[in-house]
Amino acid sequence: MSISLTKGQKIDLTKGNPGLSKVLVGLGWDVNKYDGQAAFDLDASAFMLSGNGKLQSKADFVYFNNLKHSSGSVKHMGDNLTGEGEGDDEQIEIDLSRVPANIEKISITVTIYEADKRKQNFGQVSNAFIRVVDESSGKELIRYDLGEDFSVETAIIAGELYRNGSEWKFNAVGSGFKGGLQALAENFGL
Repeated sequence: MSISLTKGQKIDLTKGNPGLSKVLVGLGWDVNKYDGQAAFDLDASAFMLSGNGKLQSKADFVYFNNLKHSSGSVKHMGDNLTGEGEGDDEQIEIDLSRVPANIEKISITVTIYEADKRKQNFGQVSNAFIRVVDESSGKELIRYDLGEDFSVETAIIAGELYRNGSEWKFNAVGSGFKGGLQALAENFGL
């Protein structure tokens, strides 16, 4: 049975799931009715961060233009340009056993592509969620529904996987930013 988290809640990921190494992080959302002409294109990304919470290089940023980390530990499954349909809109595969030792945290984010140009923000998005699935069994382990707490934000840190000794944990972050992908990249030292 999946564990449902609230904002700021942290939970062990690997300790209660011995042998867990490959997870699928799914992100989904719906778009509220709005009178704009452009489709909503939300993009999931993974920032692989060192102990200081910063990227060590641009190669540690996995997104629609860099679908796979050089270690093979993080792989973006492709860009969904509309978010239509049920279930996950975008997915990121993570092999925890292959994450380089210098990476302490993997921050999972969602941004709105060309948000300013298209006059779009997360206030126009509903039913947003992040979930973590055991890739070998297909079992959903964790789900965090982001709620409707956003208005003018164009980027969100949805959650993060982080090391705690030899184990991995998950933190339900739900923190919004104005400024889209650029604001997130600057926050993480890019």
